[in-house]
Amino acid sequence: MSGPRLHPFLLVLILAGFLTGCHRRVEDPQTVVMIIESSPNNLDLRQGTDAQSERVGGLIFDALVKKDDHYNLQPWLATSWEQLDPVTLVIHLRDGVRFHDGRPLEAEDVAWTIRSMIDGTLITAKAGAFSSVDRVDVRDRLTLTIHLKHPDAGLLFNMSDGLFGVVPRGAGRDFGLRPIGSGPFRFVSAVQDKEVIVARNPDYWAGAPKIAGVRFTVVPDAITSALELRKGSADLASNVLTFDQLHSLEQAPNLKIESGQSSVVIYTNFNVTDPVLHDRRVRQAIACAMDRQAIVDAIWRGQAKLADTLLPAEHWAAAKGNELAQYPHNVARAEKLLDEAGFHRGADGVRLRITLKTSTDETTRLMATVLQQQLRSAGIRLELRSAEFGTFYSDVTRGAFQMYALRWIGSNEDPDIFRYTYGSSAFPPKGANRGRYSNPRVDALLKAAAAETDQAKRRAEYVEVQQILAEDLPGIPLWYPNNEVVHSRRIEGVKPKGSGTFDYLREVTVKQ
Repeated sequence: MSGPRLHPFLLVLILAGFLTGCHRRVEDPQTVVMIIESSPNNLDLRQGTDAQSERVGGLIFDALVKKDDHYNLQPWLATSWEQLDPVTLVIHLRDGVRFHDGRPLEAEDVAWTIRSMIDGTLITAKAGAFSSVDRVDVRDRLTLTIHLKHPDAGLLFNMSDGLFGVVPRGAGRDFGLRPIGSGPFRFVSAVQDKEVIVARNPDYWAGAPKIAGVRFTVVPDAITSALELRKGSADLASNVLTFDQLHSLEQAPNLKIESGQSSVVIYTNFNVTDPVLHDRRVRQAIACAMDRQAIVDAIWRGQAKLADTLLPAEHWAAAKGNELAQYPHNVARAEKLLDEAGFHRGADGVRLRITLKTSTDETTRLMATVLQQQLRSAGIRLELRSAEFGTFYSDVTRGAFQMYALRWIGSNEDPDIFRYTYGSSAFPPKGANRGRYSNPRVDALLKAAAAETDQAKRRAEYVEVQQILAEDLPGIPLWYPNNEVVHSRRIEGVKPKGSGTFDYLREVTVKQ
């Protein structure tokens, strides 16, 4: 599957001559140094949309609710809530919570946070998540009522951890430069493309963190990250290393790797308006020609789980494998489907040609190369086109593709992902239905599920959506890569969450 590799120790020796590294500062030994791949684009969670903003910002701010292991919403700043009718939501807040500057957190602050995203105070991509909100009324110091324009069962999810953080009333568009939240860590400083420093909030209402603070150091290069961990200049890295690098670090005496299930899903998507791909039998044939488990074993070293749906496997709304059409590796079935669709082998053995677009990410390109070989056995000639992410993503959003490979991070923890990716009303720029899939029954089910407050009934509607998608196959969920956290052995209590948040930093300790 790949060429010979340098021994990890030899690789370190070669690279060490070129890399200066960022040696651990003289600082409180109870401060943890954690590698992140890039600077957060905005620590104000009303505006920050990248993974670093949501994960670091999620330590500075508190959300109204938290997701449990099955992505059910549990009380956090909101102690309870009532859906008085499909368009009226009443929220009751926890008493005694204070912002880092000592101000009490009250209903007016929550109301300001929501209003500022929809009234023009901020220009933010997250406004769409609150487009159903008509107005917010404050009933008393700890109670607010959200009035909706139309039913929106996903609204509370959009106020969950990582996606939402309550800011003090009056916070404006530059608030992210020096954010003041109510979370377990308070903001200290940030230098673009270098670091973000946070310190323990000793008065945190849910219990103060056990460490003094965290220095998030920006290291864009995965090889450099591996070196910093190996030599002890950094304590932690979450999902920043390739699986080859993780394998090479397994024997490092000063390091430990924690591995667990992840909610991130890698998938391929089709342009269903394409003359070759509009017939679902062709899309099903491609699925049958794939050997997904072989790719997981070879490229991901077994550290991934096959996916049947875009939702995390443990999600309350996720359909189970036995509820869905399956496409195990079966070249004969793939060829039969292509024959039925009118794609017969030519003199050169080729039935059809498809172009797969990807970013230049090394693992993704390797996956694409293996797919190219696998599909060839069924007479499908897969041509590969890789581009830097900006160019690739531009092509994807404007529909300039036959097939592409990407991943969902976070957004797929809400079943509204199906409306966003496959609803007829979600063609770009209104959503991410980039392949222009349209099915009236799917649209009707998604509309019903959005208005339904009974979770059992909602699940039944979402399961039917997933069953239709598994037959029509406008996209193929591939696998969930494991959540991999590398840490120095001086750090104890690392328990990664499936969503990939940094929430475990509240509980970790440092050996004396």
